[in-house]
Amino acid sequence: MVILDGKKLASQIEVDIANKVKDLSQNGITPSLAVILVGNDAASQTYVAMKAKACKRVGITSILHEMPYNITQQDLLAIIENLNANAKIDGILVQLPLPKHINTYEILEAIDPCKDVDGFHTQNSGKLHSGLEGFVPATPLGVMMLLKHFDITIKGKDVCIVGASNIVGKPLSALMLNAGATISICHAFTRNISFYTKRADIVCVGVGKPNLITQDMIKQGAVVVDIGINRLENGKIVGDVDFDNVSTYCSFITPVPGGVGPMTISSLLQNTVKSAANRLSSY
Repeated sequence: MVILDGKKLASQIEVDIANKVKDLSQNGITPSLAVILVGNDAASQTYVAMKAKACKRVGITSILHEMPYNITQQDLLAIIENLNANAKIDGILVQLPLPKHINTYEILEAIDPCKDVDGFHTQNSGKLHSGLEGFVPATPLGVMMLLKHFDITIKGKDVCIVGASNIVGKPLSALMLNAGATISICHAFTRNISFYTKRADIVCVGVGKPNLITQDMIKQGAVVVDIGINRLENGKIVGDVDFDNVSTYCSFITPVPGGVGPMTISSLLQNTVKSAANRLSSY
């Protein structure tokens, strides 16, 4: 069994990103990421802080817009409109989840697709599903980079994705399909998840439920990608996979933490630099 060490790979990727940032800076372009944080959700604040530190490590300018929980839809849209119009802003990220009184779909659709480094705009989503160039959501992109780094073949493989969110499951399925895999997607209404996971060469899971995937649910030698993250009552951070037992049965597995999480941030940085490079080429 091999550990898919996302933390180590992310560090290597950051070196490459930092070099690209230097090259862009020499051409008068400083990559910049604007982050909008609404409210004071502790988890969101932690994620935003991690992204800001990563930006600083590679030389990307990170600008945080902290908004009160009760901000109106109209005011939030106005902020996004201003960021869209700011030529020096390469990426716009709205930290999710948003308060219930905010229409998340409308907010994400308001972001200029050329600055949509999260890849959530339907224009970028459509490009992904059509196999066209665009911005890909950071977590699925990070998963694909991790598999590629460890020379894990996707073409011709059976892949089971547990979780069908717009942020992870659906875009990951499109990436896998584009890479030549045969896909099955399990969700809240799937009657027998193990029917699909047992037959898969690669199992990816991200639903937020500890120990959802157990050893008897995968076939021996499968690749297991745990995208879930959960905090137990004792404070321990775990994924959606019963790591201790599954790791003795599979060929590759991601740890939690230290697997997909760091790759998500690396992918976000890559998307931001990509947007900055597009800005340079448009001059």
